[in-house]
Amino acid sequence: MRQLGQLESVVMQRVWSYGRPVAVREVLEDLRQERTIAYTTVMTVMDNLHRKGFLTRELVGRAYQYEAAQTRAEHNAAVMGDVLAGSSDRAATLMRFVEQMPPEEVAQLRQVLASRAPKRKDRHR
Repeated sequence: MRQLGQLESVVMQRVWSYGRPVAVREVLEDLRQERTIAYTTVMTVMDNLHRKGFLTRELVGRAYQYEAAQTRAEHNAAVMGDVLAGSSDRAATLMRFVEQMPPEEVAQLRQVLASRAPKRKDRHR
């Protein structure tokens, strides 16, 4: 999966925050609270994100409604998977990642790993 550029990332954060299909104008108005940006810039970024597979779109009236193709969690997991895939030593990469995590996140990770552990079959019949 390709990494997002800075403005692409900002636009995706806005789209994810809506949690529903959104028009370019809505994202534009949201972004204009923080920066000066043209409608055509936002439209181009969203069109590019659609072509790259990050957004889906549907024509509603005369304007497209865009929606994220993946949830934020799915996207982040894919990015993390790409980082691991590009590592020559996955174990070392994972170890460094976990070492940087706060204790509460390590506890959450342990819970996730425990829930994924294969169930033992009862061998005493």
